[in-house]
Amino acid sequence: MSWELLHRAYCTADQDTMQCHVDLMQWLNWVFILAGVAYFFRQSFAHTPYGRYVEGTESCWMVPAKAAWFIQEVPSFLAPAGLCYFCNGKSSIGRNLLLGTFCFHYIQRSFIYALLTKGRPSPFFIVVSAVIFCTVNGLFQGSYMLFCAQYDEAWLTDIRLILGLTLFFLGMAINIHSDHILRNLRQTGEVVYKIPRGGLFEYVSGANFFGEIIEWFGYAIATWSLPAFSFAFFTMCSIGPRAFHHHRFYLQKFEDYPRARKALIPFII
Repeated sequence: MSWELLHRAYCTADQDTMQCHVDLMQWLNWVFILAGVAYFFRQSFAHTPYGRYVEGTESCWMVPAKAAWFIQEVPSFLAPAGLCYFCNGKSSIGRNLLLGTFCFHYIQRSFIYALLTKGRPSPFFIVVSAVIFCTVNGLFQGSYMLFCAQYDEAWLTDIRLILGLTLFFLGMAINIHSDHILRNLRQTGEVVYKIPRGGLFEYVSGANFFGEIIEWFGYAIATWSLPAFSFAFFTMCSIGPRAFHHHRFYLQKFEDYPRARKALIPFII
């Protein structure tokens, strides 16, 4: 009975429910944008404590890296996939293509990247925070695409879709290749840090972050939607500063670190 009530409240396509979806979208847009700004300023003064910036591990429960990345990333795939399965949202080639593009990123992150990573364990509270965010964002993006977005057949040849998807897959390729370079810098169990070389790392210290930012802004262009833009903006605010933290770390740790490299955007910053 509880599932039936939830289904009627969330998945039905009556006018009142649709208006609630639209109102919720508008509210969440601002939440993501304001949260991104707040997170950006927070990282101006402190590192987010995961990866190389974890301190005081004796006082918190640590989750192994492979499990942590899988647990925290997979909700972004399961949430929209669950909406597609349980709810009768509007269907069109454009919606299916774009929602499938979103899910494709998280299939790669959950089932490939997570199983290959050689990173450090993550604090439990970081994993929980990421699970909450990824669940909310998965429902946010999935709900917009299934219940609010409007894409006709002409959208399939629209320059925004073509440019956006080109940027998305270019950014994804940069992100995956950069992760491959980082992963192969050391053997399993090693905790030493080395200078990453090759690919976009010849130009920026945060090549993997640069690729993911390009990815999500490409998705925002392809969908031409405020929900996707607010997520891309949050992504830039959350991992952009981390690229600068890494850049400072490399400069301080390695005397021979290439001084011509920028932190995040090639030849600029």
